[in-house]
Amino acid sequence: MTKKIKKILIANRGEIACRVMKTCRKMGIGSVAVYSDADRKALHVRMADEAVHIGASPATESYLVIDKIIAACKSSGADAVHPGYGFLSENAEFARRLKAENITFIGPRPESMEAMGLKDAAKKLMEKAGVPVTPGYHGKDQDAKLLKAKAGMIGYPVLIKAIAGGGGKGMRKVERAEDFADALASCMREAKSAFGDDRVLIEKYILSPRHIGVQVFGDTHGNIVHMFERDCSLQRRHQKVIEEAPAPGMTDTVRKAMTDAACEAARAVDYVGAGTVEFIVDGSGKLRTDGFWFMEMNTRLQVEHPVTEMITGLDLVELQIRVAQGEKLPKQGEIKMQGHAVEARAYAEDPRNDFLPSTGTVITTKFVGGKVNKFRAEVGVETGDKVSIYYDPMIAKVIGFGEDRNEALSNLWVRLATYGVYGVTTNIEFLIQCICHKDFRNEQIETDFIPDRLGDLVGDSLLQDDAAYALAAGVLSDVEYRKDDVFTDNTGWRLNLHSSARYYFKRENEVVTVSILKESDEGYFADVNNGDPIFISFSQYTSLPMPKFATKEALCYFDTWHYHYDDETVYLRDRGTVLAVARYQPEATASTAAGGNTLTAPMPGKIIAVNVAVGDTVKAGDKLIIMEAMKMEMSLEAPRDGVVAAVNCQADTLVADGEVLLELEEET
Repeated sequence: MTKKIKKILIANRGEIACRVMKTCRKMGIGSVAVYSDADRKALHVRMADEAVHIGASPATESYLVIDKIIAACKSSGADAVHPGYGFLSENAEFARRLKAENITFIGPRPESMEAMGLKDAAKKLMEKAGVPVTPGYHGKDQDAKLLKAKAGMIGYPVLIKAIAGGGGKGMRKVERAEDFADALASCMREAKSAFGDDRVLIEKYILSPRHIGVQVFGDTHGNIVHMFERDCSLQRRHQKVIEEAPAPGMTDTVRKAMTDAACEAARAVDYVGAGTVEFIVDGSGKLRTDGFWFMEMNTRLQVEHPVTEMITGLDLVELQIRVAQGEKLPKQGEIKMQGHAVEARAYAEDPRNDFLPSTGTVITTKFVGGKVNKFRAEVGVETGDKVSIYYDPMIAKVIGFGEDRNEALSNLWVRLATYGVYGVTTNIEFLIQCICHKDFRNEQIETDFIPDRLGDLVGDSLLQDDAAYALAAGVLSDVEYRKDDVFTDNTGWRLNLHSSARYYFKRENEVVTVSILKESDEGYFADVNNGDPIFISFSQYTSLPMPKFATKEALCYFDTWHYHYDDETVYLRDRGTVLAVARYQPEATASTAAGGNTLTAPMPGKIIAVNVAVGDTVKAGDKLIIMEAMKMEMSLEAPRDGVVAAVNCQADTLVADGEVLLELEEET
């Protein structure tokens, strides 16, 4: 018996809320957004048919409050809830509360979530169902000494994992016994903060591991099907960065063994809806039927679901809704796979600054260049939107599709390279370097791919290069030259002589002076700090190498630089690289704090722990303060040996970007 859903409340935010709304609109179903104070003007609020305010900016006061979500359903008349991923998407109590209110939860049964939600219990259940599992300790005793002893028995390296974890949170790889205690404490703190449960399990860390997940689906008629596999091996801090389908190197024999195991896992918990069975895979050689082990099951839609949609032609959100309405799934034989798809997660973060999230207002964001048909983007922010400290900093998912892997990578490269985001620092150049790396192109991938090659993937800042300042000056000169008014421009126009101009920029504590002499419409000579003249041309200047797999048609989109500028900054972008060149304004200069004597907050966030007090003696590198920002925990270390003179913060308080948190006594 089917029940037609009329209005869906999306209990989430950002790009996934926007994604669900697109399918709602296609199916003629009304959509309701919920929003916190920080998201009052967010894109998902603007896209929805109606929106309901649910509280203050912290997720614990808004998106994670079940009573507020249910109240929003009642006030809006929503008869169903789509939870997206994260937040309450795998909360069994939330699903039960909705059922009690006669509101349809578009997701699995609470019992299925509970069975798979705790990793230790799930592994025992999988063992019973005959699904291969990774060796490890999944017991209830959480004594730190016992856990360390179990790790020693399993053999290093080991992986500490929060039993209620997900999304890379509450997970630490430990190489040596002497590092275990610190890693355990950090993992438990993060797990408590993210999931309200600090219990952990210990697993053997598989050398050269790959991470492959199988998309499964169940309906209320007892049918279980799969939509093939996805490779999610490229990760940073256990957070997926690049995902693709099908998995490179997959054979029909291994695929059948893996998808059969995934379907058995779903049957073991009487699964209904969309889910992903995740396997850790031995990537040291060719894939084998005895070389994969159950890791966990995500009882929700995955961030990387678009790559599955691209190769199958299915709308997984639509299938979720239809299953929730009581409809049957397609038969397994009707689900076909064609082509290849690769997804890259675009984040507001700075790869050159340890990937710290970047907050602020997005000045402009758009895809520029030629049209690419085999491409898709799920965008969460647009021009004028803010990236805040309160939520995950992912701003978009960019997906390339092709008949084979090379074509998919080429199309993805085109769209990443033409994605112009200004106002916040992004990881787009880093993503391009990942998919252009020779090892990735040659399918040499495993979960340590990024940390092992970080030097190749994150280069030096081009802001130290004089050519960047010459180009920024050229942009301003070109803009002014096009004003066509010799009496109001700043080009220093003189009769029968070349026009010229002088511009000033900031490079750390240095003022960079650039003089521009216009030679022709082709480009300019620039004199940077009275050095040798540099010729710059918008049609020739590049910052990243052309990937060998790019097609001739793709390359034609990169004839020019794309830029944005305002009174304070000139933003230059080419193939994913964004240079924010600060214009010099004498009235805006200010002295900086004494770096060697202070610890400052690298970004807005919350203090988790303060490990020292006034008068304590510390050594360079000691972890003095632990803070959390945008779902990420970071340790602030002593800049030098010394004695603590002042502590200006305490646990559970919010701090601002650049705020002085701790001071050391002056060196004598």
